[in-house]
Amino acid sequence: MEPWNIEICDVTLRDGEQTPGVSFTCEEKASIATLLDRIGIEVIEAGFPAVSTYEKSCVRAVTALGLDARICCLARARREDVDAALETDVDMVSIFFATSDLHIRHKYGRPREEVLAEALGIVDYARDHGLQVRFAAEDASRTDPDFLVEMYRAGGAHGAALVSFADTVGCLTPLEIHRVMGRLVEASPVPVCAHCHNDLGMATANTIAAAEAGAFQLHTTVNGIGERAGNARLEEVLVTLRLKVGVDRYELEHLPALSALVARCSGIPVSKTHPVVGEHAFAHESGIHIAAMLKDPDCYEYVHPALVGAKRHFLLGKHTGRKALEYVAASLGYPLDADQIGRVLALVKERSEQKCCVTPEVLVELIEQVRGAA
Repeated sequence: MEPWNIEICDVTLRDGEQTPGVSFTCEEKASIATLLDRIGIEVIEAGFPAVSTYEKSCVRAVTALGLDARICCLARARREDVDAALETDVDMVSIFFATSDLHIRHKYGRPREEVLAEALGIVDYARDHGLQVRFAAEDASRTDPDFLVEMYRAGGAHGAALVSFADTVGCLTPLEIHRVMGRLVEASPVPVCAHCHNDLGMATANTIAAAEAGAFQLHTTVNGIGERAGNARLEEVLVTLRLKVGVDRYELEHLPALSALVARCSGIPVSKTHPVVGEHAFAHESGIHIAAMLKDPDCYEYVHPALVGAKRHFLLGKHTGRKALEYVAASLGYPLDADQIGRVLALVKERSEQKCCVTPEVLVELIEQVRGAA
């Protein structure tokens, strides 16, 4: 299968910052953007300049870094938002307006054709001032597809370089987004972007399905942060693209450091079982699993930890078997005979069933206890 024609636009610094309680400093935005650039992300959405003077200065701080990535920012379909974007020296502005009948009725109270015409005038204004434009449909997943086709064709005719489809409330399934995206890609004169939210837990799957249907620019956030349940997770999307379709130009070994940086700056910890970057993403306790993995890690690892600069961990607990204990003890410098393995294993299971974490330090303590009793 040929690698898909895609690029990544990471929106951590804008949509990710819309997570309740999250606010990045200019220095934090610069650090995150630098690491995104090192990974090879093509587009970084640095913020929403119209929000505040400080936000504008933060976006400007990112553009001043001289990164290889193109720098984008968000703007409503208003002239003053585009003016704010112009002051930040970004490469691209994402001009959005709400396109579903539900949003148009409550936000604008005017016919959708009139709202579209007004938004196209702002596209013209941005283009006249030298900005590349991404023309974005908010709540696209609940918008009449015929209207989206009309919008995308008009956007292309007015010089938009890209058009964007936002599943703003995360209501689609992979089959649904594949179906609608295929139609839009075929009808649009310019590449289509996919921006997926995670309200049903399908943002990554929807993003991959959209790419398979022809979407070009895929939107992500680090650790999947974002409003409500968040966005498609950068780390999951990149690893899936590498393993399933051979997109191998991204430096995946930087993902754990990027994840840790965003967790620290956002104040939102990564769960232990978070794919790719979670503490337990490459951890194993089951004795059956570990016995097989000592022969061939492929038995229970589809994603190899080395791919993302991580390491495999064998943890001890109630499911631990003799081979796992023997291996872990030997790695700590404590070779055990068959009798010692059995006695230490019984103590490990006992501790674990009392909800005690059997760390390497605890294991050494148990080994010394058994050896001392011999």
